[in-house]
Amino acid sequence: MCAALGAAAAGPLASAAVASERLRGLATYCTYRVSGAALSALPEPVASLVASGVGTVLARWPGGTLPVRERTMARVLSSGSPEVEPHPAVVRRWAVRSYRSYARYWVEGARLPSLGAAEVRRRLVLDGYERFVQAVESGRGVVVALPHVGSWEWGGAFLATDGHPMVSVVERVEPPRLFDWFLEKRRAMGLEIVPLGEESGRTLLRVLRSGGVVGLVSDRDIAGGGVELELFGERTTLPAGPATLALRTGAVLLPAVIYSGPGSDHHAVVTAPVETARTGRLRDDVGRVTEELARRFEWMVRRAPEQWHLYQPNWPSDRAG
Repeated sequence: MCAALGAAAAGPLASAAVASERLRGLATYCTYRVSGAALSALPEPVASLVASGVGTVLARWPGGTLPVRERTMARVLSSGSPEVEPHPAVVRRWAVRSYRSYARYWVEGARLPSLGAAEVRRRLVLDGYERFVQAVESGRGVVVALPHVGSWEWGGAFLATDGHPMVSVVERVEPPRLFDWFLEKRRAMGLEIVPLGEESGRTLLRVLRSGGVVGLVSDRDIAGGGVELELFGERTTLPAGPATLALRTGAVLLPAVIYSGPGSDHHAVVTAPVETARTGRLRDDVGRVTEELARRFEWMVRRAPEQWHLYQPNWPSDRAG
């Protein structure tokens, strides 16, 4: 299949620039397809060893994201003891460790669709799940707000086995066939996916008003225009989506996280609902609720900083650098 697509991309009618772009997209698509199939076929201990090695290589890759990751890790480590700057060698070790964690995330994501419901349930340790059950039973709809920590897809797969499919919004990636493949894999996990776009907000409102569950990974302000606040000691922005949806629909807002581990298992933590009663202007309430989400996310990240899979600039000083 990939070979046939390659021949079409380099056809005589395509300009050199278009053909080059198509070939790059094809190479990316085939890399993910082939590596995903290989990781699914390998015995799990072998796949884990491969992931650890790949993560170490990525951390040291020339021109890679390690400098950005080190700045992020330094913020997290220093936030627990602001008077003491973490040693650069300590920051580097934690940063490299995070790449191994990210590689594990990809391996588990490749293998998750092939696991049965019983296996997914057996390998997830639940902490505070009764809060989610109570929120669903209220009939108000539920917004689950998550950081990029551990494996949020594992939590979505578990909810599907429990009769509560989670609707999530994902950012489009290029090429389109790769994005379609990602959607196919996540739907196989039990996740209902809505591509980020003009219609995504209206779709989520309909889900919540019908008493459904929406899951939003919301520790990066991808679209811009979010709520300005302090995160790990420095001003940045977080998306306003979770707070806005909860305030507009009356849905229960539950911050949650799914850690990788212990061992090959996962640990889901559902915290207490965020207070979303209206107290004034919508804009002010959105800011207040998002501030509370930021504090919950900081707590979640500090418990396992190497599992915070954030490798893009997330603070203005990162972008300036």
